[in-house]
Amino acid sequence: TLRYLATGRSYADLKFSAIISPQALSEIIPETCWAIYRKLKNKYMKFPKSEQEWQRIADDFSNTWQFPNCCGAIDGKHISIVKPPNSGSYYYNYKGRFSVILFAIANANYEFVMVHTGTNGKVSDGGILNSIGFYDKLESKTLKLPQPSTPEGCDYSLPFTFISDEAFTLMENLMKPYADRNLTKEEKIFNYRLSRARRVVENAFGIMATRFRVFRTEINLSLENIDHVVLACCVLHNYLISNASDTYLQPSIDREDTATNRIHPGEWREESEAFIPLHRTPRGSAVPAKTARERYTYFFNHEGRVGFQDNMILHNSNE
Repeated sequence: TLRYLATGRSYADLKFSAIISPQALSEIIPETCWAIYRKLKNKYMKFPKSEQEWQRIADDFSNTWQFPNCCGAIDGKHISIVKPPNSGSYYYNYKGRFSVILFAIANANYEFVMVHTGTNGKVSDGGILNSIGFYDKLESKTLKLPQPSTPEGCDYSLPFTFISDEAFTLMENLMKPYADRNLTKEEKIFNYRLSRARRVVENAFGIMATRFRVFRTEINLSLENIDHVVLACCVLHNYLISNASDTYLQPSIDREDTATNRIHPGEWREESEAFIPLHRTPRGSAVPAKTARERYTYFFNHEGRVGFQDNMILHNSNE
């Protein structure tokens, strides 16, 4: 099973090393993946259910990435699959391939806090959030996030929030970058600080695809078994970070050198992208969401500024 996940080799190819028929492997491997996920998920991929658990994640983001009140970085990727029988264009994505979507939330340490897989590739980016229970709880404010808090030295509060790229909708508890046109310096600073923290989920996806090369194939399994394979890879990713981070992560992750104002890409970026990114579609945002982003923007440019941020945006603007 681990050889299949790590190499992506077909059952017909694996029969020679496993000395098991492809028919038997087609039952054994998905069943084992499902067993791995069920055995490890409660310890290695437990979704927070209390303010205290969210606060611990936020503390890590604040200490490691200097982004306060961040409860996770979210992203979604298309996983290439062989067209399911009798599915028409249901799984046909904007890149002209067949796929299912993997949605994930990552903590400050590149671990997945939550994953959801199986949404058909045809769905719009906005529809991805609508298809999972996380969005309903985020919108109805029933995730048990901590109440907004006031950073030291400030006379205003910041909401607890998730961070994302342009593919998602700006919400009071979901920050995204300003659109990249005619930005003020303050907005560029916000975008840099958000991107700096959000890199954890980019790296989580990239490292997982490098280590589990099944994601570099068009997965040719039933939809249920695809889910089992994907979930097993996600929980094994967390397991390996917890138990063998030095060999699993290094030197794969992006590294920021604030002395030279450069970002050194992780090794996973040297390979072709295994996952297809979500399609980005502009959309409007409500006033409370814009107000929350403006508060974060002010914070990052005043009480919460870090000494290297001006040079980082200047260097990147000149490249």
